[in-house]
Amino acid sequence: MKITQKRKVNRYMSFFRNNFGFRVPYQVLIDGTLCLAALEGQVRVSEQLIKYFQCELKLLTTQCVILEMEKLGSSVNGALSICKQFAVHKCGHEKKPVSASKCLESMITNNNPNRYIIATQDPSLREVARTIPGTPILYLHIRSPTLEKPSQLSSELAGFNIQTSIQSQGCTMERLRQIKKQELGTDIKEKPFKRRKPKGPNPLSCKKKKKKANFREPLENVGPSSSQPQRTKRRRRAKIAEHIRQELAARLNVSKV
Repeated sequence: MKITQKRKVNRYMSFFRNNFGFRVPYQVLIDGTLCLAALEGQVRVSEQLIKYFQCELKLLTTQCVILEMEKLGSSVNGALSICKQFAVHKCGHEKKPVSASKCLESMITNNNPNRYIIATQDPSLREVARTIPGTPILYLHIRSPTLEKPSQLSSELAGFNIQTSIQSQGCTMERLRQIKKQELGTDIKEKPFKRRKPKGPNPLSCKKKKKKANFREPLENVGPSSSQPQRTKRRRRAKIAEHIRQELAARLNVSKV
């Protein structure tokens, strides 16, 4: 399963957990249309659904769904064998069976109190399920399970419940300020908004300026009036060996004579 698909499933189911009390293991009601689509697409329903939701599931069907498929004859024997793999849930129609769509619809009335996930390919049943808040809808799309986005009615009811719970608890900002004033005994003053000024460049990321070497001193520092003492160069005399001196002196005396 792709990462985006996994995030979408977690986001949708967390919405139903937080707002409508869904808990693991989720109860999935499966009808014959989804079993028939799984047979045609060669989809292993139990394995794919557990892999899709990444949690424990209760895969359920009803007696009305099985009886309706048995009436259709041998053309749906394969789908019927898939449907019989799931646990049969009591629907209350054991004495007077009804159609599969009406059976599942009756089980999610009154805002889906038993928290079922409806798994069907029937567009009319899915349309009815969208009008009942707190009802997740599951279907197969190109051989892969797909969970529908929560309906608009579910989102509106969840927002209304959150707003009423906040108002009933009195947790408004004004109420919080009053409680804080009573506890601390001082008025709460909001800090004035300070606009951030543009910052200068990072000195570590800037190159340092290269200093130019001054080979010549300025004219002010040159001359006798300069405060700095002038250095004089010492003249080194070459040392002459003693025997060379004697030889030179002897020659000078000879030349004079």
